[in-house]
Amino acid sequence: MLVAVILAGMVSCDNDDGLIQNLNGNYSGTFTVEYPDGTIHTNSVTVLFSEPNMYSSSGDGNANDFYPAGGNGTYQMKNSKIVFSDTNIWKAHFDWNLILNGEYDYSINDGRLTISASKNNVGFYTYELRKE
Repeated sequence: MLVAVILAGMVSCDNDDGLIQNLNGNYSGTFTVEYPDGTIHTNSVTVLFSEPNMYSSSGDGNANDFYPAGGNGTYQMKNSKIVFSDTNIWKAHFDWNLILNGEYDYSINDGRLTISASKNNVGFYTYELRKE
């Protein structure tokens, strides 16, 4: 009985790893940023999640407008947060919050992955994705 309790505890502590396994794959959908002045920008986006905890996001929006900018590197999931660590070098001529980088809330419902964050009082950034 004690062994069963210990194993159950180990499995429950490993829930984030299970979510990471389920996240792997190519996702496509819509990126939206809403700024405090009411300005909204929306474009198509794809995000690829792969082992070991790697990600790559399409970017550059339409006509080089950086909505979104993209990004790639590593990620970690913890509870309802996902933290992206972009590995690129960027020029400083656009809103760097458009890079998929830093801490976001996430949810997975009916095959849809939503990643969102309010960043630096600059805007609210949302990725609405579906696994392909």
